[in-house]
Amino acid sequence: MSAGALPPRVRIVEVGPRDGLQNECVALGIDDRLTLIDRLADAGLRDIEAGAFVSPKRVPNMAGSGELMQRLPRRAGVSYPCLVPNDTGLDAALAAGCTDIALFAAVSETFSQRNTACSIAESMDRLSAVARRALDAGVRVRGYLSCVIGCPYEGAVESRKVADMAARLIDMGCYEVSLGDTTGIGTPAQIAALIDTVAAQVAVTRLAGHFHDTWGMGAANVWAALQRGVTVFDASVGGLGGCPFAPGASGNVATEDLVYMLDGAGIETGIDLRALVDTARWISARLDRAPASRVARAFPPTPER
Repeated sequence: MSAGALPPRVRIVEVGPRDGLQNECVALGIDDRLTLIDRLADAGLRDIEAGAFVSPKRVPNMAGSGELMQRLPRRAGVSYPCLVPNDTGLDAALAAGCTDIALFAAVSETFSQRNTACSIAESMDRLSAVARRALDAGVRVRGYLSCVIGCPYEGAVESRKVADMAARLIDMGCYEVSLGDTTGIGTPAQIAALIDTVAAQVAVTRLAGHFHDTWGMGAANVWAALQRGVTVFDASVGGLGGCPFAPGASGNVATEDLVYMLDGAGIETGIDLRALVDTARWISARLDRAPASRVARAFPPTPER
């Protein structure tokens, strides 16, 4: 697909049940988290990030991910990836029956130390070992890179460093790498330039965009990445979340805002917007807050039956 052309279809990876919920003030029980995942699948989402096998002391909202995955009714054609930071997390994920995992690395040294308590080099070596074990067990592996535009502690990040790390994740066996603007400071021009740089080392068909909306650029950055050939985007229902290790970061671009924009461009997502908005309103009520997305606020109420 040439630069500037729009694809006929986009795949949305719903990250609300993990990336969204992990930084909310209200910790939801497993029953509510299972209901959220089920409602998202009903709305047409086919990739739903379900949990994280991380320390409950560091990320308490993800406690119980093992039980959640064991209780989760698996639907045909739906993947339920879980974040796995190390061998201990992989052991727990395999015991819970996970068939899809996500690995996470930061492009910033300081962010890597704050988030995983190790350097970038140590983190990548650790993840390489985890990826080998997961692939040997028949588990699909996705890669994440955070702080691809800027770091809350170090400032601007070099695109060539992002490209090098993305290529290494692909070499580890990741089927795609999600580029995360964790602080949400990126602009469309910056995102377009980043994609061009990374695509020189990693096929654009193996890249995804993960854009937080802290500065209101989430949907605009998706549009810029679309025009550079990216067709996979992470999004969070209701605009849930943030990052516990990036002060001030708001949630990911809201799934319903993204679907509304793509629908208007004639790009297929397979997602029922009304069902998605109803889910955004439901989960926001469970968290005792209003939806962060414009579409959930503006969308007409579902008629009473």
